[in-house]
Amino acid sequence: MTGQQPPQAPAMSIDAMRRMVDEFAPLMNADLPQVGAFHEAVAVGDGVTADIVVPRGQGGAPHPVLVYLHGGGWVCGSAKTHRKLGYRFAEAGYLVVNVNYRLAPEHPFPTPFEDCLAATRWAHQEAARFGGDGNRLAVGGDSAGANLAAAVAAALASDPVRPKAALLLYGVFDFGMRSNALSAPGLDAPAADAGRAALEMMMSAYLGTARGDAALRDPHVSPLYAAARLPPSHVVVGGADPLTLQADALVKALAAAGVPHEHFVDAGMPHGYVQMEFLPAARPAIERMVGFLRRNV
Repeated sequence: MTGQQPPQAPAMSIDAMRRMVDEFAPLMNADLPQVGAFHEAVAVGDGVTADIVVPRGQGGAPHPVLVYLHGGGWVCGSAKTHRKLGYRFAEAGYLVVNVNYRLAPEHPFPTPFEDCLAATRWAHQEAARFGGDGNRLAVGGDSAGANLAAAVAAALASDPVRPKAALLLYGVFDFGMRSNALSAPGLDAPAADAGRAALEMMMSAYLGTARGDAALRDPHVSPLYAAARLPPSHVVVGGADPLTLQADALVKALAAAGVPHEHFVDAGMPHGYVQMEFLPAARPAIERMVGFLRRNV
């Protein structure tokens, strides 16, 4: 598979994005690692399912839990498209709840956020059924999933379910800075314009008509505004990702609030690279995340 990469030009329609993600899912999810068990499409809320990936070695202590929220611009993707990434965390000893939240535009905000919140509460309550310890729980996600993971973690900051850590991979954390925060080395003007158009399309699908300043500053939409409520956070982005400034903004807010955090920028890596194990930075990035979880969960 070496050298095979998905096209970098953003899909300019939701149907095109969904076709692209489905087309490249087999590449991203080939050669799954060994895990203890896999339970597909387990009900975790009203109309919401998750794939549960159980680590090997059920004779030991209950496993810590990772609720994982897939990327896809709030409009595409699923637990299936992110299966191998979930398996990697299970391989490392985490009970993974890989959530199939409902997608926009059929289900705009707040439904995806509420689905992820419900799934996280479910994981806290029901993890023991699968050999997990719901009191040792982290949330994580990539791209749109990072947005949702940060929003969920902040919303649960004063709740008994409160996650102990967050993995935030190349996410959108402030919708208000979308137009002037697409920047990466080598990103020319046409590519930046195409990226803005794609982000506008996805944002419109997710938020619908809720586009006023108050909505954009809602921490359930833009979790940057609740950075002080986040648990210890691992923020990672590729150096060639147009969303590097989103990660920078969140890291500055975490630092200002005194929230423990790690920040990694992998030089030359594109958006979504952690799933692209044919790229040299993918597995080291996963190993760093596993190390972070072991220190915090």
